Amino acid sequence: MGNEKYGVNISQIKEIIKPPQITAIPNSPDFIEGVTNLRGEITTIINLRKRFGKESSETDKATRVIVIEYNNAVIGMVVDTVNEVRYLSSKNIDELPDIISSRDESKFLRGVGKLEDGLLILIDLDKVFSEEEIEGMSIATN
Repeated sequence: MGNEKYGVNISQIKEIIKPPQITAIPNSPDFIEGVTNLRGEITTIINLRKRFGKESSETDKATRVIVIEYNNAVIGMVVDTVNEVRYLSSKNIDELPDIISSRDESKFLRGVGKLEDGLLILIDLDKVFSEEEIEGMSIATN
């Protein structure tokens, strides 16, 4: 997102797709773009930028949707782009510095990955949504 590189655990990803047609849902939280029909399954689409409190960006040809299955809910996360899949050993993952981890904005983050060409902010998908939000998405998609 923007100039920062983020990473998620690949085992939680079902697929990566181009942005589908999305139907907006009235009165939903601002980070929820709406829902789409993904191969016969109604899927909630969220904007990860908005979820992280960042300004939304225009969709372009690099924009992707990362589809995950979490607590029986299928969720699509709109991201600026997907670059590659990389393996990171635990020795290349550090905890967030205390000054960052103590801030509310860091509640979605797991740590920082060290790459040859820079750093990778690791997202903890287990913390991106509250239990109530997941229940709402599960109801909406089942």
